[in-house]
Amino acid sequence: MKIAGRLLFLVVLGFLVIGPLLAVAAPAAELPPGLQIPDAARPGPDFDIDRATDAYVNLLSPEQRAQSDAYFEGGYWLQLWGLLYGLVVAWIFLRTGLSRKMRDIGRRVSQRPWVYTMIYAVQWILIGTLLALPLTIYQGFFREHAYGLATQTFSAWSFDQLKGLIISLIILPPVIALLYAAVRRTGARWWIWASGGTFALILFFMMIAPVFLDPLFNDYKPLRQGEVREQVLSLARANMIPDNNVVEFDASKQTTRISANVAGFLGTTRVALNDNLLDRTSEPEILAVLGHEMGHYVLNHGLRLVIYMTLILALGFWVVHHFFDRALVRWGPRFGLEDRGDPAALPLAVAILSLFFFFATPLTNSIVRQAEAEADAFGLNAAREPNGFAMAAMRLSTYRKIKPGPIEEIIFYDHPSGYARVHRSMVWLKEHQDNPTAVGAGMGSRE
Repeated sequence: MKIAGRLLFLVVLGFLVIGPLLAVAAPAAELPPGLQIPDAARPGPDFDIDRATDAYVNLLSPEQRAQSDAYFEGGYWLQLWGLLYGLVVAWIFLRTGLSRKMRDIGRRVSQRPWVYTMIYAVQWILIGTLLALPLTIYQGFFREHAYGLATQTFSAWSFDQLKGLIISLIILPPVIALLYAAVRRTGARWWIWASGGTFALILFFMMIAPVFLDPLFNDYKPLRQGEVREQVLSLARANMIPDNNVVEFDASKQTTRISANVAGFLGTTRVALNDNLLDRTSEPEILAVLGHEMGHYVLNHGLRLVIYMTLILALGFWVVHHFFDRALVRWGPRFGLEDRGDPAALPLAVAILSLFFFFATPLTNSIVRQAEAEADAFGLNAAREPNGFAMAAMRLSTYRKIKPGPIEEIIFYDHPSGYARVHRSMVWLKEHQDNPTAVGAGMGSRE
């Protein structure tokens, strides 16, 4: 009861600390629906790439740009606060003896290591979720609403969080038990086996997510009939992408963001567009976004990124192995931890891994950003809609800082900046000035 009271106190304290952060300026209006082509982005003998790019950037009002900068830069601090918050949670598990008691509860149920490890994992997920609740609610609900990026009520948002928790309780305990089985059986080489197992698990979840997990949060149905559908199917066929599972989903019940994806693996491939993209943008924008997403599929970015990230995770596991045994010798007796195969030491291992990934952020972001830049180039050549892609980049820039400094982009951006994407689009347009969208009549024009 004492521990439960402490946990409740800490959760309430978290709300009190985070509460003042919720006072954020009212959101500025988003860009209006439809394609806007600035006059400077029209083809002609005097077409200038930089001037066309600046004309697109100027579609954002000073208020919109200030707000997108504030939102994105606030995310830098959230990365730090998230790390520190997680370290405090790990400290609570270890310092109060809670982690040791959770392990002992599992052992009272069964002396089999895989059983008591799973029981420990269930408790760790539940209590960890409770302790993280103040930051989760602020970051996932209040902050998103304050910037006009979320549409859910708190009850609907909470229900989605509950579904995510249930999925975690089904998936993670067996995974953690397998990880600890590798630790016990392979000794000092556990990090190698754990890395290989993680690679296999990620590929497995890439296959099942579109079929079994994503539909738990959104309704997926065949893409609505019309010209857009025909153009999307044609784009898929032209790029050797299966066109038998092209769908739309109701993201508008959760967010105002536009998005699409080509997800799946080994027969579960699905092309999905969210309803915000369909309802609030033009056909050139839709095709440009789909061209980018299809680029990820054609260029095998899914598998490539899994390989790269598994290699980084392997390095992270090695770092955990290197520092964990030393930390165990120093603090293990104080916290009631036995050895590296003791699940009660999981918070310590997670704390070390969290620190590793925090400092590895520039590396992981750069790997993903390079893949995104490749998909941008593919999408421009596949969809041939430079103004559509530029306009989509501007819509994303209502919540992404559009023009960061070079070091800032390397450290914090896992996608190219909006400015870089618009500039890339105008470079393509410079070389293809017969583009029908750019020279066509009836498109909105704005300086």
